[in-house]
Amino acid sequence: MGLNRVKIIDIPKIVDVRGNLSVIEKNILPFSIKRVYYLYDVPSGVFRGGHAHVNQQEFLIALSGSFNVSLYDVNKEKQVITLNKPNQGVLIPTMIWRELDNFSSGSVCLVIASDIYKEEDYIRDYDVFTKI
Repeated sequence: MGLNRVKIIDIPKIVDVRGNLSVIEKNILPFSIKRVYYLYDVPSGVFRGGHAHVNQQEFLIALSGSFNVSLYDVNKEKQVITLNKPNQGVLIPTMIWRELDNFSSGSVCLVIASDIYKEEDYIRDYDVFTKI
């Protein structure tokens, strides 16, 4: 259940003078993709996230700009990862609390999830999370 399960994953980058290309295929992630969403126009000083998932895994990428991902395990251990490369992401496994903040102007956070939205999969109270 610890933070040692969190992984930074490099996404293959094809370099071309016309612009770079990165592709996420099924061998990059340890789960089948069920949902994709993105965060953008996040106001200065605001944080997103503030929850953990019981069963869902997520892979976050800074498609543009940068932001911080603060991760906590049930023992309150903390790790902060700054995402700022569109060919690198962080794999967040189950039962890891996450908070996203320090969004740069124009940043876009892409989230690839292992399941569709299910409210019952969310733990939205940090105190409840640390007692599980």
